[in-house]
Amino acid sequence: MQNGELARSTQRLIEMLRPEKVGTAAQTAMTWFKPLPISSTVVKPIRFPEFPATLGRIGSLEVRLAQEKRDVKRAQKLRYRVFYKDGTAIADATTMLARRDKDAFDRICDHLLVIDHAAKPSIGGRQPVVGTYRLLRQEVAANHGGFYTEDEFDISGLTDRHSGLRFLELGRSCVLPRYRNKCTVELLWHGIWSYVRQHRLDVMIGCASFEGTDPERLALPLSFLHHYAQAPEAWRAAAHGSRRVEMNRMAKETIDPKAALHELPPLIKGYLRLGAYIGDGAVIDHQFGTTDVLIVMPVSAINARYIEHFGGDASRHAA
Repeated sequence: MQNGELARSTQRLIEMLRPEKVGTAAQTAMTWFKPLPISSTVVKPIRFPEFPATLGRIGSLEVRLAQEKRDVKRAQKLRYRVFYKDGTAIADATTMLARRDKDAFDRICDHLLVIDHAAKPSIGGRQPVVGTYRLLRQEVAANHGGFYTEDEFDISGLTDRHSGLRFLELGRSCVLPRYRNKCTVELLWHGIWSYVRQHRLDVMIGCASFEGTDPERLALPLSFLHHYAQAPEAWRAAAHGSRRVEMNRMAKETIDPKAALHELPPLIKGYLRLGAYIGDGAVIDHQFGTTDVLIVMPVSAINARYIEHFGGDASRHAA
């Protein structure tokens, strides 16, 4: 571990242990040791997709699905760098030693990777992974205790109301800072759209995050999402009551939409442009240092110009 990273981790720990934050520290500690909702006591082998690995390419960048364990480890290393090393997440001892962001869901998810073939390879001769998404289909989640999202939001009513539709959970999205551009993001979305078409999926859900755990500092963007982007009743799901944070913190007439949009994270703005809805209530994630909202995106609601852009058959950037 580098000295700078150790100093940051130590400072975060000191902050968490201040008297006024003892309750928060205890809650965070509980999340470290809380069993994940993977139902089977048998450790299942990591699963890999049946479809072709490569989903698309733009120049030197390729979007593909992980095909072996070391592919998943590369995604986990990227997530560690973005969430823990460069971000606000608080790593436990195991995570610090492994230098990988990992949990039990990684074994049952598909992992979307963006690889730069023009970049300097690793010592092992591998091209770097510069972006990633974690994908979990409903039928897989149902066989292993549910979606990751269910820890924060009650989506049971949503899935029950649309029992004839197939859901996909999107999660653990991250991109290296120097690759946070239109090309990389477009390739990630091309990969997701290809995956949705291959598996005939109907609805995408997942948590999207604001940096910070003080909802008062986020009053403007949270209120904007509540008033302007809340899901209609048929697509609504709420944060669990024990964790729910009110998003309606400002009256609609006091909101400057332009200023609010400026404060939205790029990922949430991207979801809204595509046609996504926002769930009811937010959730504080103390381990990751974020405030989370629920994204609900029916395929039927996706803006037609984006489907036209990528192609109904996801052929635009096909390799």
